[in-house]
Amino acid sequence: MTRISVKVDGTTYEDEVEPRLLLIHYLRDRLGLTGTPIGCDTSNCGACTVDLDGETVKSCSVLTVQADGSEVTTVQGLATNGEWHPLQKAFHECHALQCGYCTPGMIMAARDLLRENPQPSADDVRHALEGNLCRCTGYQNIVHAVLAASGAPEADVASAASGQEART
Repeated sequence: MTRISVKVDGTTYEDEVEPRLLLIHYLRDRLGLTGTPIGCDTSNCGACTVDLDGETVKSCSVLTVQADGSEVTTVQGLATNGEWHPLQKAFHECHALQCGYCTPGMIMAARDLLRENPQPSADDVRHALEGNLCRCTGYQNIVHAVLAASGAPEADVASAASGQEART
């Protein structure tokens, strides 16, 4: 067993963990944070994406001991004072989910994109989300939601929803 200290969604946890315990299992099984789903266990789908010290990672490919001394933010930690994060609101309002399985990972990856590029194009959004799979093929509304959360002009959002870039 290895002793760790990790801050998750603003709360610090001190724990003894097996060195081989994956971060996704620590979050779900030990901390009860089930908002981050286990998708594929191979880092292919991106459903388990979380923020680790400011970088998005697929938590099924990170050992918990690697997060020792770090700060982790899950999709559950995005809400502030009971208010959804703008991306969470946009995903809801733009119907950017069907089964919802990919939604936490998509939101976390989109959050990373918007930190780096606050005004992305539809192509930028598609490129940023390449490592996240939607089994229901809801990609158009996902792109639409990310653009809406970015505050993109309505013409850009509407063209992204139809699969066309706005021409100016």
